Amino acid sequence: MFELVSEKIEKYAEEHTSPESAILAKINRETNAEVLSPRMLSGHLQGQFLTFISHMVQPTRILEIGTYTGYSACCLAQGLSENGKLHTIDINDELENRVKGYIQEAELQDKIVQHIGNAKEIIPLLNESWDLVFIDADKKSYAQYFDLVIDRVKKGGYILADNVLWSGKVVQEKKDADTLSIMEFNHKIHEDPRVENVLLPIRDGLLLMRKL
Repeated sequence: MFELVSEKIEKYAEEHTSPESAILAKINRETNAEVLSPRMLSGHLQGQFLTFISHMVQPTRILEIGTYTGYSACCLAQGLSENGKLHTIDINDELENRVKGYIQEAELQDKIVQHIGNAKEIIPLLNESWDLVFIDADKKSYAQYFDLVIDRVKKGGYILADNVLWSGKVVQEKKDADTLSIMEFNHKIHEDPRVENVLLPIRDGLLLMRKL
């Protein structure tokens, strides 16, 4: 696997980033110990970045596509306005109760709404306008998720997409189907006149878009 940032640099960055809350540390620890594919977790550094973005935007409505174990949802919810809500969607019902427990422990049950099912079917049913969207689900569907949400994102609102460097595979010679999908998505966003964008080499790559 291509190393985007050296382990020592990542460790140093985490040591100089505000620490995780007790519940985030618990989600991090238990996900790594008990759940398949723990690398899918946003983790300390990226989680704190998501919290910062949310605090800066002060959103009323957040949409998260890809809940996993709820770490990023708990991070993003920290910046919600007083009456704000975060809707998070995941297709894996096996993690539903685990996530629900974490959300309650974080005392965010009045802020976070869980949806279980296919995001492509659920998103059109949500009668909301979004201030902030976080895309972190199946990579082959990133472009479709963007198309589903862009018209509902408020002017000046933000979309974030995770894993857009895909372990560095986007710059390697051999490219699998997921890598090609990510590259096509990155190109699509870069050419879309409705947004301005910056691709950040944080963790596995974050693409930050602002709707014009």
